[in-house]
Amino acid sequence: MNEQRNNNNKKNYLIFALICVGLLLVFNAFIVPAVNKAKIKETNYSFFLKQLDAGTVTQAEIKDDSIVFEVNDSGDKKLYSTVKIEDPDLVERLYKNGKVDFTGKIEHENPIVTFIFSWVLPIILMVVLWTVLMRGMSKRMGNSMAFGKSNAKIYVKAQTGKTFGDVAGQDEAKEALVEIVDFLHNPQKYAEIGASLPKGALLVGPPGTGKTLLAQAVAGEANVPFFSISGSEFVEMFVGMGAAKVRDLFKQANDKAPCIVFIDEIDTIGKKRDGHIGGNDEREQTLNQLLTEMDGFDGKRGVVILAATNRPDSLDPALLRPGRFDRRIPAELPDLAGREAILRVHAHKIKTDPDIDYNAIARATAGASGAELANIINEGALRAVRNGRQTVCQSDLEESVEVVIAGYQRKNAVISQQEKEIIAYHEIGHALVAAKQKDSAPVHKITIIPRTSGALGYTMQVDEGEKFLLTKEEALARIATLTGGRSAEEIIFNSCTTGASNDIEKATQLARAMVTRYGMSSSFDMIALETVNNQYLGGDTSLACSPETAAHIDEEVNNIVRTAHEKAKQILRDNINKLRELSHYLLEKETITGEEFMAILNKESAPEELSNDLI
Repeated sequence: MNEQRNNNNKKNYLIFALICVGLLLVFNAFIVPAVNKAKIKETNYSFFLKQLDAGTVTQAEIKDDSIVFEVNDSGDKKLYSTVKIEDPDLVERLYKNGKVDFTGKIEHENPIVTFIFSWVLPIILMVVLWTVLMRGMSKRMGNSMAFGKSNAKIYVKAQTGKTFGDVAGQDEAKEALVEIVDFLHNPQKYAEIGASLPKGALLVGPPGTGKTLLAQAVAGEANVPFFSISGSEFVEMFVGMGAAKVRDLFKQANDKAPCIVFIDEIDTIGKKRDGHIGGNDEREQTLNQLLTEMDGFDGKRGVVILAATNRPDSLDPALLRPGRFDRRIPAELPDLAGREAILRVHAHKIKTDPDIDYNAIARATAGASGAELANIINEGALRAVRNGRQTVCQSDLEESVEVVIAGYQRKNAVISQQEKEIIAYHEIGHALVAAKQKDSAPVHKITIIPRTSGALGYTMQVDEGEKFLLTKEEALARIATLTGGRSAEEIIFNSCTTGASNDIEKATQLARAMVTRYGMSSSFDMIALETVNNQYLGGDTSLACSPETAAHIDEEVNNIVRTAHEKAKQILRDNINKLRELSHYLLEKETITGEEFMAILNKESAPEELSNDLI
């Protein structure tokens, strides 16, 4: 590093010296003559003759095309210049004057000066300009002049600072990686029996599940050098640079074996080769070089290739065959126990109350990734600081769950009393339909406080335990619950609003999945009418059926939603008094818990309690 710094200093000094020499030459060649010329006053030839006859001329210099002379008028000396005219008697006249010191000068070009200004100085200026431009280009292009360098970040001897103790909720993935760590610790044990370590392991899963963290933990546990690079770093503006970077990366890895090479987002360079002319040749060359390098190195040396992606279906089959990425390790969304473990791991970093129920927070965050759970803990700590507390309490974490799900509270939102009534009936409609169905999750919280996500209110349901399967009865109950808000509006106000748009979208999506993917339709048997693409990135679907069947699917989905809608309205008509009583209470409190909701619902209502209505 010091040697490189010294070389840079030498270059800077050389450039500075060249610039100084160039400025000095320019000064001597142009500025000095210009200054001297400014002191000489131009005049005509007749003036020169008059001053000569008057005897005021003291010095004269006769050049090829001009005469420079000095006039001394009563002690005031001035220099004049005039054009030389062919005058044969001029020399004799100057000689007879006797007071004039005159001389002659023949002007001619200096070859050295001409060479310097014609060749040396332009070359020096071009070199300086080229150096400045190339430095600017190298900074803008990300130092692209370092051709073929992999730019991989190297963490030597567990500098990642991560171990398996920092990873929670991914027990199956850790078990699959323990063998790799053991091989890197004791390669001789495997060599004696003739076994070779898998050359590569592919970590797949949704975003935020800890794939990169798992790779860092493997390097930390094995205590070996860890090369980390993103797939996008192989893509360059010059053709062939991606392949050169792959070669350089594997060369460095072989030199530092045993080690781990981690390629994040490998789908950037590992997409399927379609064979169409006019494709991305640079990406395909990089992929081909990666395939060749993975075939070429010896697995017994202890070079392990780890890669992460959330689009495994887009990878080239040649990359997934045995001998390259031998193992596919899923990093799925954590279950209930995994979420609780993740919350506890991240809670160790902050000050918390000793009586926090992490299981309750885990049950309220079904489907959350590890990154979202870490964000929930951090949001809880921020809320505790805002409220002036030194530790995080249960209410901080419960509020942070709502912040992550629905956004912050819009405390300055101005909502009219009529709209508040509509929102209250809408949310109680959801909760009441859910409570009156045996296949629905219990109501945990109801609120009509607007959130920054756009929700004017919401009803939170939390299951008692973890569920991995969804029965047909539970799916129908969920659709009925989603239609409960609109049903309450129709019953109480004989109208409907746009507040049910998100409910309609979710109900339609679930009903369509029942028909096309889950085989829960009365019209279709166990037929897959829809395929899921990018299951880890939203799960976009596409129909795989004829237009006639698609029309039949739409009709079946409509029947499912209509039946659930009618069921929800019937439940609310049967419990109209409780609907009004609970809506009054929610409108007064703005937020109620599931316990408060169930206490009022199970309480016998007196007739006088029902006379006071908001409508």
